[in-house]
Amino acid sequence: MRRRTGYTMALPRIEDSPLFQPWIDPASGITSWILTQRAAPLQQSFYFMNRSLSADGRYLWFYCAHPPGGSAEIARSLGVADLHEGTVACFPETLFRDGSPWIDPATGQAYWCWEYAVHRRGPLPDATVERVNGLPESLHRNRYGKRLATHLTRSADGREFFIDAHLGREWCLGSLPVDGGPFQVWQTLDRCYNHAQFSPTDPDLALVAQDWWTDVATGEYRPYDNRLWLIRRGGTVAPLTTAATSIAHEWWDPDGRHVWYVDYQRGTERIDVQTLARTSVWPGGTCHSHSSADGRLVVGDIGTYSWAKTGCRVACFNAATGREVDIVSRLPLPPLPRGAYHIDPHPQFCADDGLVAYTTTVLGRVDVALVRTADLLRATA
Repeated sequence: MRRRTGYTMALPRIEDSPLFQPWIDPASGITSWILTQRAAPLQQSFYFMNRSLSADGRYLWFYCAHPPGGSAEIARSLGVADLHEGTVACFPETLFRDGSPWIDPATGQAYWCWEYAVHRRGPLPDATVERVNGLPESLHRNRYGKRLATHLTRSADGREFFIDAHLGREWCLGSLPVDGGPFQVWQTLDRCYNHAQFSPTDPDLALVAQDWWTDVATGEYRPYDNRLWLIRRGGTVAPLTTAATSIAHEWWDPDGRHVWYVDYQRGTERIDVQTLARTSVWPGGTCHSHSSADGRLVVGDIGTYSWAKTGCRVACFNAATGREVDIVSRLPLPPLPRGAYHIDPHPQFCADDGLVAYTTTVLGRVDVALVRTADLLRATA
């Protein structure tokens, strides 16, 4: 049984694993452990809001691609590193769309979306694939499905996944029971709402994001007007903020009372969903950020949208002390087109906040890296 002691809880000893190579940032001295054992030419950590590791730190799941095949929207597959057994595998049967995979923190099972259904498999090589549930044909009507879910999130009671399906020229928000029960439509819209996330405390509430989209018939680009919205079961989407087009990359705080987001102009902030009071936490966190469960530490990548001109770095900010440390002070440009596979670092707290996972390019490839949260805490104390 794993012993939880906050940021210093017992985890697999990465430094003893043959799967990882240490890399020390020359400016900050922070050590990253890069997964150098490979199952695919391109290996990425998950998009920041879904955890890459099981809660005990044993199973490290990641996105796989075989360039030029696949893309950030379609036909990447899943790989897993077993930190106890010292093995790495890629499972081609796990092809998924968008950033949909979700890892059950207790079991290490992976769930993902393909076409109109959610599937799952365990992390061991001999695990079989199971179809969990899917949309009825009366709803999808065999229309092109760009996505079933941007990111799978499970309801607070564990009974459902939230779905933000993009079908033809419609976006359908709803909940899909894990037990195979009928899909429940919450609302169907004629503009893009995605990045939907079940509340971590309320099974009848979800956060959704208004986003840009390209018309599937004309190719016309459509921007968003207001990013943050909430929807309650039985209701319709309602704005959480006034019109804001500089806001993106949102996630729930574990308390279910606050939503975090990045304002490209103001940095990383959070908003109280009841009072709508906004709090600035990390002015320097201006791209993808993620917070520890207690809100004390925030990690983020900075400069990804101007990577070629200004460089990109990965950093950690301690909200209690106001101190910041670079995890990677300067990331080399990806060896592949960044947009094709969404090659951003996307740092995230994992394994009950004991580790940070992110995507790195310091070895001239696209790799998965881990950092011990305890090291970041000491560096920013």
